[in-house]
Amino acid sequence: MPPKVKPDNTAMRALKQTLKEGTPKGLYIFYGEEAYLREYYFSALKQAVLPDGLEEFNYHTIQPKDCSPEWIAQAVDCLPVMSQRTLVAVTDFDLSALGEQQQKRLIEVLSDLPDYCCLVFSYDLLPYKIDRRSKLAAVVKERGTVVNFQRQDQGDLTDWICRRFKATGHSIDTEDARYLIFLCGDLMNNLTGEIGKIAAYASHPRVTRADIDQVAIPVIEAVVFQMTDAMAQRNFDRAASVLADLLHSQEPPIMILAVIGKYFRQLYTARLYLERGKSREDLMALWAMKSTYPANKLLDTARRFSLSWCRYGMQRCGETEQALKTSYGQESELLISLLVELSTGGGGVE
Repeated sequence: MPPKVKPDNTAMRALKQTLKEGTPKGLYIFYGEEAYLREYYFSALKQAVLPDGLEEFNYHTIQPKDCSPEWIAQAVDCLPVMSQRTLVAVTDFDLSALGEQQQKRLIEVLSDLPDYCCLVFSYDLLPYKIDRRSKLAAVVKERGTVVNFQRQDQGDLTDWICRRFKATGHSIDTEDARYLIFLCGDLMNNLTGEIGKIAAYASHPRVTRADIDQVAIPVIEAVVFQMTDAMAQRNFDRAASVLADLLHSQEPPIMILAVIGKYFRQLYTARLYLERGKSREDLMALWAMKSTYPANKLLDTARRFSLSWCRYGMQRCGETEQALKTSYGQESELLISLLVELSTGGGGVE
């Protein structure tokens, strides 16, 4: 297995330092999956650039459909009013779709940004794309700071969850914080809402796993993981109950099966790693897991089954997926059949 590549946080550190020093640069590009951090640092940048009460005169923004290099040029040329700087914010502007003349005009603007202007390109619904061989990309690299707001690793995210609960007057155990990541996903915007609900529900200072289970809304991957874990443990009643809830909520059977198949691939890997003396961290690195909770559960389950049985479960998921794609109107029945087979030890392999 190749070594895990750590994300490059150089641009993030540079952004933090300039904000700390109160010396924001002239050009930024903000993108990445972690919308919470994108919004947080844009807000911090806005506060650093614009004095309170004067945003109306010095803050310039536009809808993506109306944006153009010419509008950006005009906004950049607007002098600050009772302020040292202006802020120009451009959202979801597709740099890769610009024609030759538009690129040329934008290059002129970016190459000669006035000292009083801070220009930010932010990407939310549209991915950030730029031809790295182009002159525009060269100017962006030379003049700007490109910040990729990536999903946080487990350690940073766990610390952040603990701080959020502390701000509400509560505390949470590290393992329960990791369980919350597993249950609700690792995107901070979603976790913020779940933390607020849990804190409002908890009647005691220490948040427990029972509090989390009572009010948190799990992502489908966590629900299917719980169902498949019950299948692997031969708990048919529990697995059937979860599957019935999923089908009732109209989750697409193909999506449910995709997560079931992923679980059995992970289970097979866990069993294989146990036999080869590899660690939980190796398993987490291979599957890019953010929480130790699913890794621990997989390893505990893998210890109870043979490698051949885990391989069989993985194989049956693949066969069921093929059948699902060609058996219109029978999707639910195929899922139920797979559940019965694996929950009751079907296949005679263990």
